[in-house]
Amino acid sequence: MKLGFMSAILGFMNFEQVIDTASALGYSCVELACWPQEQASRRYAGVSHLNVAELDDALVAHVKEYCAAKGVEISSLAYYPNNLDEDLEHRSYFHDHLRKVIDASAKLGINMVTTFVGRMQTKTIEENFAEFAKVWPPIIKFAEERGVKIAIENCPMLFSRDQWPGGLNIASSPDNWRRMFAIIDSASFGLNFDPSHFVWLQMDYVKPIYEFKDKIFHIHFKDTKIDYDRLNDVGIMGYPMHYMIAKIPGHGQVDWGKFVSALSEVGFAGCACVEVEDRAFEGSHERILQSLQLSKRYLEQFVI
Repeated sequence: MKLGFMSAILGFMNFEQVIDTASALGYSCVELACWPQEQASRRYAGVSHLNVAELDDALVAHVKEYCAAKGVEISSLAYYPNNLDEDLEHRSYFHDHLRKVIDASAKLGINMVTTFVGRMQTKTIEENFAEFAKVWPPIIKFAEERGVKIAIENCPMLFSRDQWPGGLNIASSPDNWRRMFAIIDSASFGLNFDPSHFVWLQMDYVKPIYEFKDKIFHIHFKDTKIDYDRLNDVGIMGYPMHYMIAKIPGHGQVDWGKFVSALSEVGFAGCACVEVEDRAFEGSHERILQSLQLSKRYLEQFVI
């Protein structure tokens, strides 16, 4: 298993600085944020450490050579929009960029893209899967033709007022994963598994590893802490951000020994990237770097 980090937290750095940071901290890989060159639409979105729209042969060579020189692998190119957005103009824009990210991943020999399935947030889950069956097969076919795997993160994107009632990603539970993979049975379609979301959703984050072992392409190492006083006050129907707190690994409630042990048992040998969304470490650039240092120090108990 290779230990890395998701680059979105380093939005104040350029590509070379991100790779330099990974090398200096002793990380093996980086999940590289590749949003369009635009203003962020939400927290952590909009960060781009590689402009895939301008990826020519010279830039491909530079990226490969720089990573090789620093001993750092790019685990995936990351782009997380709502790929089932009900606004068809927005959806088309997202898909156009997603195809550019897929192309870039193939050209760079990374062959992995991490993203969301998306969700029409005012429609039922049944209506969403009917739309998924129309929208996603062509995307996966596009990736298959280029030898690229698509790894879907399981975050429901159901945190704040603007994401209710349904959230922005249907790929949030084992039940929905089974439905997804029944519709699209492809070796190029799998998961970017983040256990932290299962904590506040009150689900077992170890058991699915065994069932979906062949579909786990990539891992996010992020933790979650539940504020039970607030949960008792607002209940599970409250906005999740009222009672759950994103933390760095080891500062929340994920049992990382059990989680990593299960990954080892099923033979997962891919990339696992720390995703920092912990506000306690966002006060300065120094604190952000400390979050990556602390995460690596903690996870090295489990990841060799």
